[in-house]
Amino acid sequence: MAKTGLISRQFIDDLLARADIVELIDARVPLKKAGKNYQACCPFHTEKSPSFTVSQDKQFYHCFGCGEHGNAISFLMEFDRLEFVDAIEELASLNNMEVVREQTNQSPAQQIKQQQAYLQKQDDYELLGQISKFYQQQLKVAVDKDTAIEYLKGRGLSGEIVKRFGIGYISDAWDGMMKVFGGNHQVSQQLVDLGMAIQGEKNRPYDRFRGRIMFPIRDKRGKVIGFGGRVLADGTPKYLNSPETRVYHKGQELYGLYEAKQANKQLERLVVVEGYMDVVALAQHGVDYAVASLGTSTTGEQLQTLFRTVKEVICCYDGDRAGRDAAWRAMENALPLVRDGYSLKFVFLPDGEDPDSLVREQGQEAFEKILDGATPLSKFLFEHLLASVDMNSLEGKSALVDSFQPFLQKMPDSILKDSIINELANNFGTGSEQLQAKLNKNLGQESKPAPKQKQPKVTPVRLAIALLLEHPHIVKALPDPSILQQLNVPGIPLLCQLVNLCQQNPDINSAQLLEYFRDTEQGTQLNKLMCWQHHVEADAAEDVFLDSIEKLLNTFVEQRTEVLLQKARTGQMTQVEKQELQALLNA
Repeated sequence: MAKTGLISRQFIDDLLARADIVELIDARVPLKKAGKNYQACCPFHTEKSPSFTVSQDKQFYHCFGCGEHGNAISFLMEFDRLEFVDAIEELASLNNMEVVREQTNQSPAQQIKQQQAYLQKQDDYELLGQISKFYQQQLKVAVDKDTAIEYLKGRGLSGEIVKRFGIGYISDAWDGMMKVFGGNHQVSQQLVDLGMAIQGEKNRPYDRFRGRIMFPIRDKRGKVIGFGGRVLADGTPKYLNSPETRVYHKGQELYGLYEAKQANKQLERLVVVEGYMDVVALAQHGVDYAVASLGTSTTGEQLQTLFRTVKEVICCYDGDRAGRDAAWRAMENALPLVRDGYSLKFVFLPDGEDPDSLVREQGQEAFEKILDGATPLSKFLFEHLLASVDMNSLEGKSALVDSFQPFLQKMPDSILKDSIINELANNFGTGSEQLQAKLNKNLGQESKPAPKQKQPKVTPVRLAIALLLEHPHIVKALPDPSILQQLNVPGIPLLCQLVNLCQQNPDINSAQLLEYFRDTEQGTQLNKLMCWQHHVEADAAEDVFLDSIEKLLNTFVEQRTEVLLQKARTGQMTQVEKQELQALLNA
């Protein structure tokens, strides 16, 4: 069975019993009732019609398009990109439960290594959280705090918004933070590992951040994982970010996302800006749904996070060359992710303006009016590529088609993609069907239907396992489960394992049952059977289950009878075997 790490197996069972997978998924991917189940377009691949199904009875989700499936823990791992333990902690937090831990059946060395890694991460979060509080405190007590406070006031920030974002300050001393937290060699090394200190001469670390306004960077759960610092004097760089560490990966995180979720129970759109101060200034003026991409171009992973949070993303950049280049890179990263119902748009601000200055000068209403007029991805793509060709010549029109091909190739099939091809056909002066044929030929991708997933071959043991997975309570109908252990049929050991689990846990549900086999070969087989469309209705499940068991027993009787008859022909039977054969023939 799967090892549970340091998490108590009983706790995992209790957690899955309390969690409602429909409620969990609906908060991230709006679901619609479809018979006894719920449906949506799959959040893990692009599709035009919904094939993503969530079962409240089974506490299980499955996409008939891409095959993704699992329970509430699996969904958090895939959707929120969390590790197993982090997903359990997140689900426990959502259900107001305290995680219970225990020792495991791992080797002592494995247990120690896993426990050390877990405790190290928790210690990292705790230390970074304490440093964040220290920076906030320094904004109140530092000798030169007035300079920092005047700067924040000069940027129009209130005490409330400073507190909401946990903004702090650190004086321009080499060891302001190290004096407080670097008390011993072990912690000093931890601070270096977390990017808070730099290893100096004679092995003496010193503060990475000095003389700066400090912005804590929080992950999806609100844990501090790094910092950004804005210099107050004339030093460089103006903004300094934490380096990559074991808890901070800048290409995966978005500054302000946690705060935006806290401020809005139902986020409808997010605006991506370039700097920490832009995010904070916009929140100060009522635009509390801005995030920043932490000094990088907006990455594919960041865009995935954005589209899993909202359906409308607006990238707001400076109107200069650098801003348009950043927008182009974001657009390229977004192409494989954009599907019907979701949109990426772009806003380019006037020269010399940024979101911070613009919202302070013109206010929330004017800034949101600019956002409402954002340029859609398709228009931005057309304008950019049209500017590079001469549309008054046939050569230019042909060049336009060629320039579009790599971008269309990145896009999944969707109405948006079809619309772009139609618009391209209008500019090219031909029919969209002709153009589609040309594009398909050039891209080497004739339109093919998606391959159907192979369904498991129907056998009594597979059907019995599938029905028991879906309806664990039917195990009560078995008169004598021990008889199954005598069968020499592939799959019987796994069926017996499931029967035992269902007997030991009478109230177990499908999600709990599958969780026992996470990350095992049997778990892979069980997940396939859980997604199997065997067309047995719930009210007939028990009868079909017993019928499958009877077929297995009949097969066993036939095989055993044949073995004994063969022995009888050769005169090698014992008295006990003669009695057994007689009983079988009578039966």
